[in-house]
Amino acid sequence: MPSPIRSEDATELRQLRTIPLSTLNALLPLGTHVLIEENAIEAFLVALEGSPPDWATVYGYGHHDLGHDERLFNLNRERDVAREENPVLNWHVAFVWPGELSQFDPDTKSYTVAIGPAFTATGWGMVRFKPEEFPSNLRARPNKKLAGLISRSLAKREKVEVVVVMAGVLIPTESIIYDFSHEEEGVGLIMPVVRVEQVEVVLKPHAR
Repeated sequence: MPSPIRSEDATELRQLRTIPLSTLNALLPLGTHVLIEENAIEAFLVALEGSPPDWATVYGYGHHDLGHDERLFNLNRERDVAREENPVLNWHVAFVWPGELSQFDPDTKSYTVAIGPAFTATGWGMVRFKPEEFPSNLRARPNKKLAGLISRSLAKREKVEVVVVMAGVLIPTESIIYDFSHEEEGVGLIMPVVRVEQVEVVLKPHAR
């Protein structure tokens, strides 16, 4: 089992993994709930929150509706109270964000990992897992064979895509943030906030 990474370990190197995402459990503590697929995410939300919000009522006439912000605030506060002492708060969970390899550091033989959030469409709304903190300088080191392939791809200005796996537990208060999408009017956005204890970087299959 790899040693967990602390969020403040900003310069810690991670080995570049080449395993299928379906076998992620091999890298994670026993009993970790891998929340990547829509069905798994929805089951997690049902266990923690019970049922989706009435987004249409909360949204009303949108951001210019005088009661919009108050209804959204009340939704978050009511849900915070309702989930207190729910055992799901103690689940060890894992989620993923997409990333790309970029700048090579010859001293550490590793690549900078640039990452961005992942949004998953579910029956509850859009879900975006949010790390409480995250290393600002995540780097991944491939084996020698992969290093050559990656170097050639980057030299041709091809993207080298990775999946960044983050695992940990929900923060104890304000564990879920409810909001609305900034991309699509009226679409609910659900953000579980995770205290990250472990980070793994996995090369996407087509990049191998």
